[in-house]
Amino acid sequence: MTISVFDLFSVGIGPSSSHTVGPMRAAVQFVGDLDKDGVLPHIAGVRVDLYGSLAATGAGHGTMSAILLGLEGNRPEEIETDVMERRLKEMRSSRRIRLGGVVEIPLAEEDMVLHPLTFLDIHPNAMTLTATGNAGATLYVRTYYSIGGGFVVTGDDENRVSVHRANEFTFSSGRELLDLTDHYGLSISELMLAYECVDRSELEVRRRLLHIRDVMVDCEKRGVTRDGYLPGNLQVQRRAKNWYEKLSAEDTHHDPVFAEDWVNLVALAVNEENASGGRIVTAPTNGAAGIIPGVLHYAVYYTPAGRTDPEDTTIRFLLAAAAVGSLYKERASISGAEVGCQGEVGSAASMAAAGLAEILGGTPEQVENAAEIAMEHSLGLTCDPIGGLVQIPCIERNAISAGKAVNAARMALRGNGIHRVSLDQVIETMKATGADMSSKYKETSTGGLAINVSVNLAEC
Repeated sequence: MTISVFDLFSVGIGPSSSHTVGPMRAAVQFVGDLDKDGVLPHIAGVRVDLYGSLAATGAGHGTMSAILLGLEGNRPEEIETDVMERRLKEMRSSRRIRLGGVVEIPLAEEDMVLHPLTFLDIHPNAMTLTATGNAGATLYVRTYYSIGGGFVVTGDDENRVSVHRANEFTFSSGRELLDLTDHYGLSISELMLAYECVDRSELEVRRRLLHIRDVMVDCEKRGVTRDGYLPGNLQVQRRAKNWYEKLSAEDTHHDPVFAEDWVNLVALAVNEENASGGRIVTAPTNGAAGIIPGVLHYAVYYTPAGRTDPEDTTIRFLLAAAAVGSLYKERASISGAEVGCQGEVGSAASMAAAGLAEILGGTPEQVENAAEIAMEHSLGLTCDPIGGLVQIPCIERNAISAGKAVNAARMALRGNGIHRVSLDQVIETMKATGADMSSKYKETSTGGLAINVSVNLAEC
């Protein structure tokens, strides 16, 4: 099933789509079910059990606070940063929450039960919420899985991630995607637009995509105006503001000589905002949220199409990127806890490469080739965040991977679209590599840099 562009690119909060956005959405869904079943007024307590990666790195990823906010009915795409910070301060002081915004019960982050060595069958990111009545009797219990990119499923619906029904433009493999573009004589972005327009008007699709762009740009702008240290005990100093001031003074007219510097800066600024818990666009995850904006900046400012019509360029870029992102979500995974960082920054780099190749005038075969190149050289990338925080190596990794995406697109445009390794083959390889990868390299902070770099000695 093809995944909608608006499922892959959604507005949320940092620092993690799977560990922050997903758990908050699960908590909102839980409260909604309590209300729908008529038991919400009778709830006296809620027990929260976290499993696997959510338990192992949840503290550094804001998982517990996100669940508390979600249980109060706050949605990640709606809550404002100042409201979030104020309410968390109040909850930590009182050790109580307003369940569904109406029923006050005792619950604090420290009350949540962690099971870091227990991995449930469906996905490593699992959480069970249990609602009890006044006598302690269980009134409702549900297990949710945060499967990456903010997607949440239960045991009954783990494969239902797209809000769209199948239509004549649906594809589930790179081969099917190319065959459809050939059949209808469309580019990849045009085919994805046709898919979206079965359920929405073209005007609405374009409007919503430009809104996604605006949130990305706003995030970038916030990132280049804030300094100081990022949250957590790593004492990582923000760099984007200083870089922006220096780069703006050196490059006043977007000289192509500085193109790579701007790509790095945008990726850095976005991911610093993500690390601080700011408003972000999952692209396709929060941990990889800087890559798409960084490469989109390149497409808008450093290509003939972007300089001629930046809005149309943005729309085509995001549609082509989403077509490729759908394949990763459908055929493999975009969750670092499931397949390592190859599923997050690797997928994002592949998507960005496809988007840029489309804007550079690539054929569907060249666009597919660009996506393949970017992932082929991201295979095996581990997820080993130091201190369980989405900071080191995550922030710089976004900048490096954005540069990789630009290079992959430019390489693909030098060829004719014919290549030995297909996108489908590299996606299957990524999935298999993730299955073989040790759990200590999959967002548990028990291997790699996470154990070889002392938290107390970590430097920027």
